[in-house]
Amino acid sequence: MSRFRLSRTLRPLAAGAAVFSLAWQLSGCAMPGSLPAPLALLPAAAAGLAADGATPFPDDHWWQALGDPALDALVSQALAGQPSLAAAAARLDRANAAADATRAAQGPQAGLGLDLTRQRFTEHGLYPPVLAGGSYNSGNLQASGSIELDFFGRHDAALQAAIGQQQAAGAELQAARVLLAANVARGYVALARLNSLDSLARRTLAQRQAVLALTRERVQAGLDSVVELRQAEGALPEARGQIEALAGQMALARHQLAVLSGQAPQALDSLVPALGSLAALALPERLGADLLGRRADVVAARWRVEAAAQDVALARSQFYPDINLVGFIGLNALGLDRLFTLGSRNFGAGPALRLPLFDGGRLRANLRGRAAEADAAVAAYNGAVLDAAREVLDAGATLRSLARQQVEQAQAQATAESAYDLAVQRHRAGLGSLLVVLATETGVLAQRNLAAELKSRQLDTQVALMRALGGGWQDLPAPDSPAALTSAPRRAS
Repeated sequence: MSRFRLSRTLRPLAAGAAVFSLAWQLSGCAMPGSLPAPLALLPAAAAGLAADGATPFPDDHWWQALGDPALDALVSQALAGQPSLAAAAARLDRANAAADATRAAQGPQAGLGLDLTRQRFTEHGLYPPVLAGGSYNSGNLQASGSIELDFFGRHDAALQAAIGQQQAAGAELQAARVLLAANVARGYVALARLNSLDSLARRTLAQRQAVLALTRERVQAGLDSVVELRQAEGALPEARGQIEALAGQMALARHQLAVLSGQAPQALDSLVPALGSLAALALPERLGADLLGRRADVVAARWRVEAAAQDVALARSQFYPDINLVGFIGLNALGLDRLFTLGSRNFGAGPALRLPLFDGGRLRANLRGRAAEADAAVAAYNGAVLDAAREVLDAGATLRSLARQQVEQAQAQATAESAYDLAVQRHRAGLGSLLVVLATETGVLAQRNLAAELKSRQLDTQVALMRALGGGWQDLPAPDSPAALTSAPRRAS
């Protein structure tokens, strides 16, 4: 008798093993096939910069290097109250939730259910006469659980893909912060430039008014003609028009800067920044490509590549069987008075297997689509690296050119200032006319205007370079990032 019972117990297990073996052999019916070779990530050297690690890493508060407390306050307010950052933070929260949900699905699942029912059983159905035509209470109290055995890496691929999307969303939030801070800094520099030009334009207007007054005196004295008078009069509307144009540009710049910093458009109507309060930084001798790996949008693109590669692995794992272990235990009875009796116990356990055999090519098409998305992610990453390298090199070349221009302009301004000082001294000594002094001052004002333009361009390009490097080049520990800049994406073979 015991041998008979043992045989009856082992028979279902043997049958299950046979079914599993058959399913394993049939798994060849739905095969992934071969895929084209994946695109390769762009090597760091191909970006055109030396990856020597000689330059320090970016700073989280890189804009403070400009040395203007008013700018620091504006950037801090923008980072705290700009709606675009709130949207990026919400996308990060969504990615975090998706990663948590994927992680939770990997563990054991359990549930508890309770059903209480009063039912009248039909007299003309399948129920025996004892039940037919009667109304009875029934109850079911059951706990169930299951766990999926991840033999083929499906859960791990899904989790790694979700983590890749999570990390990409975090990097995109940082990229949005850097871009917002750069836009605020560049807007502040632009407003400082306009304010400087406005001061020079007002000085130019005063100078032309003095020329007009002197010309009138000379006309009355018979030293000049009406032609010179009309020329002096015509210069005034031009100067006043320039002042009005600058006032309009400053109003627009203040409105834009206020909105960027998360304030009402009119909140900064009294802001008058000065170029002199902003410091120019020394350009590093070499700009290593290692800094491109610190740029948040490049890091985000790299995480997208990692996530897409894991999606390919996940799509490939769909060709293999799902193997689950399920079990339940509970109480089930017809009649609530017997629900908690020993005879109402109900339990069971066993494996469950699902295997695709013929699907009309659906899984294979899904795999090809995921592989194409991975190639697109690699192409986007390569494009981001090239664009970042171009922006860095463009900004560096522009800054070096501006530095050379500033040297020449400083010499020209020094010469103009010296000529103006000599003209003033000669006039005070009675050796020169006031008209010569005013004419000489025109060259000085032109050089000061050019100096303001060059410095504002230098500051603006400097901010652009700091943004292109992910936020300056000060030394801070590197954030977590996927594999090295030159590593290739993983794709299941």
